[in-house]
Amino acid sequence: MTITVGHDSAKTRKTLTVGDRSVAYYSIKAAEAAGLGKFTRLPAALKVVLENMLRFEDGKTVHIDDIKAFSDWAEQGGSTRREIAYRPARVLMQDFTGVPAVVDLAAMRDGIVALGGDAEKINPLNPVDLVIDHSVMIDEFGNPRAFQMNVDREYERNMERYQFLKWGQGAFNNFRVVPPGTGICHQVNLEYLAQTVWTDKDQNGEEVAYPDTLVGTDSHTTMINGLAVLGWGVGGIEAEAAMLGQPISMLIPEVVGFRLTGAMVEGTTATDLVLKVVQMLRKKGVVGKFVEFYGDGLDHLPLADRATIANMAPEYGATCGFFPIDGETLRYLEQTGRDKDRIALVEAYARENGLWRDSDYDPVYTDTLHLDMGDVVPAISGPKRPQDHTALTEAAARFFEVVAEYRGEDESKAACDMAAEGPAPDVNNDPRQTAKVEGEDYELRDGSVVIASITSCTNTSNPYVMIGAGLVARKARELGLNRKPWVKTSLAPGSQVVSHYLEAAGLQEDLDAIGFNLVGYGCTTCIGNSGPLQPEISKAISDNDLIATSVLSGNRNFEGRISPDVRANYLASPPLVVVYALAGDMNINLTNDPIGTDKNGDDVYMKDIWPTQKEIAELVERTVTREAFRSKYADVFKGDEKWRAVETSEGLTYDWPPQSTYVQNPPYFQDMSPEAGTISDISDARVLAVLGDMVTTDHISPAGSFKPSTPAGKYLTERQVAPRDFNSYGSRRGNHEVMMRGTFANIRIRNEMLDGVEGGYTKGPDGEETTIFDAAMDYQAKDTPLVIFAGEQYGAGSSRDWAAKGTALLGVKAVIAENFERIHRSNLVGMGVIPFEFTGGDTRKSLGLTGAETVSITGLEGDMRPQAEIPCTITYADGTTKEITLKSRIDTEVEIEYVQNGGVLHYVLRNLAKAG
Repeated sequence: MTITVGHDSAKTRKTLTVGDRSVAYYSIKAAEAAGLGKFTRLPAALKVVLENMLRFEDGKTVHIDDIKAFSDWAEQGGSTRREIAYRPARVLMQDFTGVPAVVDLAAMRDGIVALGGDAEKINPLNPVDLVIDHSVMIDEFGNPRAFQMNVDREYERNMERYQFLKWGQGAFNNFRVVPPGTGICHQVNLEYLAQTVWTDKDQNGEEVAYPDTLVGTDSHTTMINGLAVLGWGVGGIEAEAAMLGQPISMLIPEVVGFRLTGAMVEGTTATDLVLKVVQMLRKKGVVGKFVEFYGDGLDHLPLADRATIANMAPEYGATCGFFPIDGETLRYLEQTGRDKDRIALVEAYARENGLWRDSDYDPVYTDTLHLDMGDVVPAISGPKRPQDHTALTEAAARFFEVVAEYRGEDESKAACDMAAEGPAPDVNNDPRQTAKVEGEDYELRDGSVVIASITSCTNTSNPYVMIGAGLVARKARELGLNRKPWVKTSLAPGSQVVSHYLEAAGLQEDLDAIGFNLVGYGCTTCIGNSGPLQPEISKAISDNDLIATSVLSGNRNFEGRISPDVRANYLASPPLVVVYALAGDMNINLTNDPIGTDKNGDDVYMKDIWPTQKEIAELVERTVTREAFRSKYADVFKGDEKWRAVETSEGLTYDWPPQSTYVQNPPYFQDMSPEAGTISDISDARVLAVLGDMVTTDHISPAGSFKPSTPAGKYLTERQVAPRDFNSYGSRRGNHEVMMRGTFANIRIRNEMLDGVEGGYTKGPDGEETTIFDAAMDYQAKDTPLVIFAGEQYGAGSSRDWAAKGTALLGVKAVIAENFERIHRSNLVGMGVIPFEFTGGDTRKSLGLTGAETVSITGLEGDMRPQAEIPCTITYADGTTKEITLKSRIDTEVEIEYVQNGGVLHYVLRNLAKAG
């Protein structure tokens, strides 16, 4: 492709020669020499953004003052509030978020034609890679047929979506699709797509080198920061705008430096390290900030471990978790099969442009914190938040407390102490319950592990923990141990390379022997694709309201996300997942209690089967090879016979099949006027929901399965779709009718307008309990605007654009919360919904909100400014009123234009249509 740079200024554009190759680049040193500021002590992550400003400085969207502001940032100790226009080099998607993005692009083509424009104007200007990785579901497990049967079922369920994506691959420029069964998008990005330093021809035909940057429609895009590629998750709405050439409007971020020292000790893993990092950074508070890792501990931290830490930036709340380029970066590029000339360019560019980390690396940071990796202990996190770090020695006792809290018991300290020593005896205040499983010779109880899954991008990209899991399986098998019969086990690697080295080490056979058979290559449990439990187990849990548990090597454990049968979900390293499958019970203290018996009937403890770091390192060295990466990625875009056999339509615009329940033309651009409107005041709005703290995008727009009794289930049933073919909300994101009905429909969401009710319910216009969807439609029929009230960290979690799209389509005009997570705030603005924050100490609780109020927000019309303070009148059910002040979280001038247009895509579409 051709990149359009802002200028050819001799002041900052220089030439870099590497071997016999010369490329142009934009020099930070030259910018200093030209008097634009002092940039030497900027963190590497910010230098990447600064280079972007240098390359695109044109006096219009990027100004000289934007560049100088980075010098001010360093002089002011890591803080300045300047808005900038940032242009990432490329976009990464997965199919759950990618399908609705391509649906929007197809709808925009229809929209621009309706406005008299050219359909070909709607084309990605930046390279877009979409990896199909979110559609495999674990229906089959624990046997050699699992992989093929799950793949076959995946194609049966998703053929309409795959036909649509194949059309998009042919219809749009700069758009590639990585077929199903290849791997998880972040791991494919880490192992193959990313280059650390990118090159392209500019408008003058000259080759330009610049840092590899991206945004992705998945929050864990941050994984690539481990390879010194600056990337983060955005909603599909923002990604679509970036694809179409719209810069990302952002404030120059604060950068928190996280100094790592020391080295990991025997018995700990990268997962233990990242769970500790998540806890520390959540406590610190880094929402909306960059985090950059530095310190001599990086000298002992393999890139796979760095990627594990970077991956979980959404869990610690940061925009990204960045690692600078150093020798380990080059080693990983070499190992994973990158071109030798590219690796040489990465080193030369990084050293020349100040992006290289050496022993003298000492930037200015906004704030810092420190961790000695020698202090990290084995741990898990749960039962419902990634930051709920629990040392393994305390896990059983903590779970006992979880049960007691859930059961409403007043447990004694003595009982908790007993739990810490092992399964508590039957004391009077033991709140744990048991249940017989029909047709089986075992019982379940609170704490029974019913899902143990080695899954997700976070850990399956890391050969050290994957080899470690295989060695635990080998040692357990040798002793005669096996998974407990009630545990659903699965292995879903992030790429085919993982299978290659597990097989090369002979470890896949050992994993198979205890039930960890390959079930697919893709994101499974993290997005609710755990598949069904054995019906008898599911019934025993449901009938007896048991607190069943799951143990996952993933990154997400939010309520209602993993499985509707599982209340307590724990994140753990892959080796620990295997151990918990063998133990089968969260009540067992793995550090003290036996996890089973060997062939001779003797007790076996975790320490008996835990591998040493030396054992792991030797196998990694022998089996994880450059040749494996090169061979597995040689034909990455071709796919298997099933993918090649998928037939699709052709043409610039999509022929929307009216009978499709997966892909429908959304209403956003239908009957759209050529000119933007204005922002209107909100008068006499009713309250759709009053929500608490840490309401995630998964609460707002769940990804997992749903029942026939739900509004989405009824919609599909009316169209003769059998429940076994419902698939999931995530797979239906190309159909707005399903997704509207799924908005605020998570089975664990709690609307405080109702007492003790879980799920997507509210009070309708008549005051009676009904579903949120039905209430919203009733209000729409009366032309009544709606608002949502919420607590802290509203919209945490995934970069789920449907959490904003569904909110907008239900008729919600404003969301009023104590504060917002970064991506969801941006997504709401991108859909024309105004986010507001309480001021002056007001909260939903202090105001006594019940949902019976009406709300009027004035001051929106006319000359509205970013982050303006806006008056709001709340009228209570008894007729009394209260005046409060809200802070608008429309943060920038361009975001005001987005809302005036009804959303960012409307803004882009109108501009493209006017351009002719």
